[in-house]
Amino acid sequence: MTTTKTTARCARCGRALTSTRALRTGYGPTCYTKVRAAAREAATRHKPHQIAKAIELIEDGGVVPTTRTGVYYTVGTNGEIYKTAATGCTCPAGLTGRYICYHRIAVEIVEATRQTVAYELVSAPIALGLAA
Repeated sequence: MTTTKTTARCARCGRALTSTRALRTGYGPTCYTKVRAAAREAATRHKPHQIAKAIELIEDGGVVPTTRTGVYYTVGTNGEIYKTAATGCTCPAGLTGRYICYHRIAVEIVEATRQTVAYELVSAPIALGLAA
């Protein structure tokens, strides 16, 4: 009999999750802090109920990256799957274009944390004097 051990991974950086809180939220402590900071920033531009739904979607693991950069699969209220980017969404609200749906807000939050990581990776060698 063969058993397989599955390791939970951070939805942002891919590191193994060990704490109870990290397993519940899907993010390690550092990544969770960055996601919450990005959510607070997004809260200044969107309605509170949309931010709450976007955060819930992220914490439930309902924002999954596709093979295309900046494009994600998101889960709707009734389990529907939509393709979502910061610029558009295939959900009914996103297709009408009257307002920004919470799927797009969730992607905006996730993308804001990704840009922070890219900046940190590039700036570290420069700060250490290792860059050419």
